[in-house]
Amino acid sequence: MSERGKEKTGDPTPSSGRRMGRLATRYHPALVVLHWLLALLLIADLTIGTFVLTHIPNDSAQKIEGLRAHMSGGLLILFLLTLRLIVRAKTVRPPAAPTGSYLLDGVAWASHRLLYVAAFGMALSGAGMALEAHLPQIVFLGEGKLPHDFWVYPLRTVHFVFAKILIGLIALHILGALYHMIWRRDGLFSRMWFGRRFAMSPTQET
Repeated sequence: MSERGKEKTGDPTPSSGRRMGRLATRYHPALVVLHWLLALLLIADLTIGTFVLTHIPNDSAQKIEGLRAHMSGGLLILFLLTLRLIVRAKTVRPPAAPTGSYLLDGVAWASHRLLYVAAFGMALSGAGMALEAHLPQIVFLGEGKLPHDFWVYPLRTVHFVFAKILIGLIALHILGALYHMIWRRDGLFSRMWFGRRFAMSPTQET
């Protein structure tokens, strides 16, 4: 092939040692949907549990309604978290977004993984406490009465601790996103939104 032919087809020259490859610039659309849906559900369920249910006495009919929403949300969160891990493992993801600081990069790496741990821990401890207190029968079937105090169950403390940790991690996650958006302006937010997923990038031939 002539040099002119190489230029028209975009073939690399032998001396370049590089070829064009596809680089993921956005997450899979399914992960985008799961990310924002889980964000809304987690914030809503944390709000109900922290600011609503704690102020309603257990002998009130409103407590049953609030627990029904809280427990339904928790089960949905548990299912979607599991689905998200499966989709994440089976799809191509963008490379890590560096901050220019080893410390901040380490915090981002750890906090993302701790988010999963805290979310699963909160959902599973809540489900375990619900079974201990026979809440499925009481809340969904109308059989029996709520216990006088949920703090008599050891998993109530575990659920409380995971919830507080999760609130802190979500706040840290939001601050990190704002740092990338306002300070670094590196387009990080667009990675977790819809659009063209891949860009062409030169890769070294082996």
